[in-house]
Amino acid sequence: MRRGIITAVIVFYVMIGCLTMPQHVHAGVEWTVTKQVSLDAEPLDVASSADGKLIFVLVPGEVLIYTISKNKITNHIPVDKVFNRLRYTARTDTLVLTSSSARTLKIIKLEWIYSMSVSGLPFRGPVDAPVTVAVFSDYQ
Repeated sequence: MRRGIITAVIVFYVMIGCLTMPQHVHAGVEWTVTKQVSLDAEPLDVASSADGKLIFVLVPGEVLIYTISKNKITNHIPVDKVFNRLRYTARTDTLVLTSSSARTLKIIKLEWIYSMSVSGLPFRGPVDAPVTVAVFSDYQ
């Protein structure tokens, strides 16, 4: 009798153990290719902005900035050909490049320039001035 109770308790704990063990589930994956861009040079490394709007591609001698919304490379940053790794830090808007062969680190601070049309708006000074200062004083 005692042996039957011990066997029942062991079977009970084994069943509880099997029920509480993490179950491994294998899931499939679906994907969609959204873009494919041909490059003129071999990509060495890649990084993207935190918002996913920009992709930075390191190729020998430059960093290409690909803008997703425009579906094209919008900027080129020249760098030495020794750099072979790239990271983007969104918090400080910096590109960090490293070269394993030259044992070099280069930090590039990005500053974005925005242009806006002021045609048809009142202005002072020459029409062909190289810099326009816009004051939005009538907006609330």
